[in-house]
Amino acid sequence: MKLFIDTADIDEIRTIARWGVLDGVTTNPSLFAKTSGMTYDEVLTEICKITSGPVSAEVVAEDVEGMLREGRHFAKLADNIYVKVPMSETGLEALARFRAEGIKTNCTLIFSANQGLLAAKAGANLLSPFVGRLDDINQDGMIVIRELVSIVEIHELESEVLAASIRHPLHVTQAALAGAHIATVPFKVFQQMVHHPLTEAGIAQFRRDWEKARAALEQAAAERAVAGAAGSRAGS
Repeated sequence: MKLFIDTADIDEIRTIARWGVLDGVTTNPSLFAKTSGMTYDEVLTEICKITSGPVSAEVVAEDVEGMLREGRHFAKLADNIYVKVPMSETGLEALARFRAEGIKTNCTLIFSANQGLLAAKAGANLLSPFVGRLDDINQDGMIVIRELVSIVEIHELESEVLAASIRHPLHVTQAALAGAHIATVPFKVFQQMVHHPLTEAGIAQFRRDWEKARAALEQAAAERAVAGAAGSRAGS
């Protein structure tokens, strides 16, 4: 399963890229609003310098022509830009027209397998079900992931299922087991995936054992040196 980071924070993206696990980036207007000092175009351009994987840039227009205008602009910024289009009647039309123009897309705000099927048929390259938001209203978001993965595989659709709205490390595990092609993960969750109390305890124990062994070796070496010096004096 490919791992994207869900952020518009350049420093966070650079950190995950250094880990060697970054396959792409998803952004949206809410994430961009948390950044400062750069325009959205500047943020997207900088992100595309960090990763050659897909970088999703979301349109905010609600009409088809507006979506097309914004999406075409984003697509010109870099070859790995995927235009992020929300699921709706106008969104489906925009997806179909983007496909005709050869512009890659990510259909976002999917909450059912039927919505994902429609997006795939319209030509979306990525299908983004929001598992966390479904969980918030007492529905199992992973059911949509499993159903949509099965639909894509059974009918050999040319789309990938991207598990979005990831809230915690268990979501990542569940998405991987459900067959999601991609999960887009917040920086905090990436950090949580790394750490485990037994790992931290093991590292601390190894360090203590190493220091103890090194101290014993240094003590033994010092004693040998003292004994050697005493022997030299006795021999003279």
